Amino acid sequence: MGITIHKVLLEDAHEYAALHIACWQDAYKGIISDEYLDSMPAELDQRVERCRKYISEPGECEYLYAACGGDMIGRLIFNRSRDEDKPDAGEVSAIYLLADYWGKGYGKQMMDYAVAALRNAGHQEIIVWVLEENNRARRFYEKYGFVYDGTRQEIEIGKPIAEIRYALDF
Repeated sequence: MGITIHKVLLEDAHEYAALHIACWQDAYKGIISDEYLDSMPAELDQRVERCRKYISEPGECEYLYAACGGDMIGRLIFNRSRDEDKPDAGEVSAIYLLADYWGKGYGKQMMDYAVAALRNAGHQEIIVWVLEENNRARRFYEKYGFVYDGTRQEIEIGKPIAEIRYALDF
C-alpha cells in the first residue's frame, strides 16, 4: 500500500501536532532525553496553536502530511533554506514517520515529493539538518544521495546536542 501526501488544513492541526509529538518520541528515543520526550504530550495544546498559526501564515513553508489507509502517518515540511550561506537552496526542514511505517519506502516517497517540489521551484541544491547521533536518519539521507557538507552546529533540545547539515545537488 502506498501513501498519499496532503496539505495540512486548519482542521488537521490537532492531529498534526499529536503526530509531531509521536514522531519525535519514536525518532529520538535514546538521542534526546526521555524526560524531554515524555514531557511533550503536556505541550499538545500549545503545539496545536502554533500549528494553526503556521498553517494560517505559512510564508514559504509547505506543511504536509503522509497518509496510509486514511491514517496520518508522517509529516513533511519544506521551504527555502534558512541558512545565510545557502540562500538559493531548498530545505527539507522536517520529514518524519511513525516507527510502525519505517523501512517500507514511505520516507523515500515523501522525500521524492519534497525534492520534486523544491526542484520545480528552481532550487539546484537541497539541504537537511539532522541530529549527529541520529544514525538511522543519516543512513536514510546518505542512501538518498545527500552528503554531509561539513557544517555542524549545537542546538538546545533539553540539553546541548549537535546537528549536522547534509546537501543534495542536482
